[in-house]
Amino acid sequence: MEYLEYTVFTKASPSLAWEMFCDYRHWPRFSNIYGDICWSKGKPWTAGSRLKIEIVRPRKVTVDHVITICSPAQQVAWIDHVLGNTMEQWVTFEALPDGRTRVHTWADITSSAPFVTINFSDFVRGFIRQWYDSFCAACDQLVDGKALCS
Repeated sequence: MEYLEYTVFTKASPSLAWEMFCDYRHWPRFSNIYGDICWSKGKPWTAGSRLKIEIVRPRKVTVDHVITICSPAQQVAWIDHVLGNTMEQWVTFEALPDGRTRVHTWADITSSAPFVTINFSDFVRGFIRQWYDSFCAACDQLVDGKALCS
């Protein structure tokens, strides 16, 4: 088992950060690995709902993303299954006194089957850093009044 965590900050409030986070149509702006993304079961962002996420890089696969808990603008957790790897991930949105939000994520990876030429943990570590940095930059652009490109 491997434990990963990452923290970033945004000028956005937790509610604005959540609005950006929960709209998966924004996700390709944060990383170029996405293909099709769709809810396959249940009401989005409720416990037991499932999101199918197609990854096109570095290998084309589909991730089964099962929501386990969701308190909008506070926390969300899920379990992912892909290529013999299982990952539990949590994301929290913490309001700070200066109006910013601390976005913290952690993940437990319970297996590390090969994922192309790197192991799954290394892939996830790099992906998390890129995705959350890009996510917070996009949130900051909204706060600064700059429109996001579609």
